[in-house]
Amino acid sequence: MSAAQAQQKICSEWNPVNKNEYRGIWVYVEYVNGVIKDGSLQLIGKARELAGKISTDVTAVVLGYNLGDAVKEPIYYGADKVIYVDHPALAKYVPHIYANVIVQLANKYKPEIILFAATKRGRELAPYVANSLRTGITADCTELDVDPKTRDLDQVRPTYGGNILAHIRTPTRRPQLASVRPNVFPTPPRDTSRKGEIIEETINSIPSINGQGLIEVKSVVKGEELPPVEKADIVVVAGRGVGSADGVKLLTELAKLLGGTIGGTKKVVDAGWLAADRQVGQTGKTIRPTLYIGVGVSGAIQHVFGMKESKIIVAINSDPNAPIFQYADYGIVGDYRDVVKELIELLKNYKK
Repeated sequence: MSAAQAQQKICSEWNPVNKNEYRGIWVYVEYVNGVIKDGSLQLIGKARELAGKISTDVTAVVLGYNLGDAVKEPIYYGADKVIYVDHPALAKYVPHIYANVIVQLANKYKPEIILFAATKRGRELAPYVANSLRTGITADCTELDVDPKTRDLDQVRPTYGGNILAHIRTPTRRPQLASVRPNVFPTPPRDTSRKGEIIEETINSIPSINGQGLIEVKSVVKGEELPPVEKADIVVVAGRGVGSADGVKLLTELAKLLGGTIGGTKKVVDAGWLAADRQVGQTGKTIRPTLYIGVGVSGAIQHVFGMKESKIIVAINSDPNAPIFQYADYGIVGDYRDVVKELIELLKNYKK
C-alpha cells in the first residue's frame, strides 16, 4: 500500500500529502503589547535542538502591527529565519484572522512542524490552524523529540490524570502541530551577534470581521493584579490544607510582601478559592521561580510536576510525613496560620 493510499484509508475526506514536500520547523512567536512571550522563546530553543536531529532550519513566524525591531529578536534566540506580517488588521488579536494568515504562510512555505506555546492564545489559535490545514495537533505537550528516519515529531503529553505519558505521532500528515506548555524548556541565551534571514510577507486576503457575525475586539483593559504564576520569581502556593478562601487571602498578603505572586493546587482551584489560571501542576501551569513556598500542599506528583524546577523549595505543612517534604530544600512543620502570620509580621517590621 502506497503512502497516499494509507492516508486515504485513514481519512478519505482529506487529500493525501507528499511528506517530502515539507521541510523546516516553525515556531509561532506570540507578540503581545510590544513584548515577545517567554514561552515562544523557549520553543525556539527546543526547535533548534530538534532541527539539529533532522538537518533542517528553524523559522519564527511573527504577526502584528508596527512590529519594528521585534522581528529581529527570534534570531537572537536561535531562529535561522523570521517570516513576519505587519498589517493593521493584526493590531488586535482575533483568532480566525491570525489563523488565516498562518495557514496562508504554511501553504506557501510547507513547514513539516509548527509549534505553539500553550498560552491562552496558543491553545486557541493552534486548533484553528490545524483544522484549516487538515492535520493533527497534540495540545499541552511536556516534551518533544523527532525521529531522524521518518522525521515524525514525537509529541509527549500527560494523560489519565498525569499517571502516564502518551507519545503521539502524525505519520501521514504534514505539517505536524503541537502546543507546548511554557516553562517546560529553558529560555535560550540571547545572542545579538547571531545573523539570520528576515522575510516580510504581504498577505492580500486577510479576512475582515464585518459581516461574519463574529465578536470584534474593541479594546483590551488589564486590571491591577498580581503577576501570573509562570512569570513571577517568587510564588506562594496554597494547597488544600489552607482550608478556605480566607487562608488563600492570608497567603496572598504574604506573596505581596515578598514581591511575588499567589498560586494554588488543583484542589484549591476546584474549590473556587483561586482562578484557574493560577493553578500549578500537571493540568495547570509549569513554573520555574527562584523561590517556591508551598503552604498546606501535600505534594501529589501531579502538582510536583509543575514546580519541581523551582530553584529553592520551601514547604509549610502540619503533617511531618507529607510527600512535599521529599522535594523541599527547607521544611517547616506546624500550623500554617501561625507560621505565615509570623512571616508577615517579620516582613512588615523589616520594611519599616
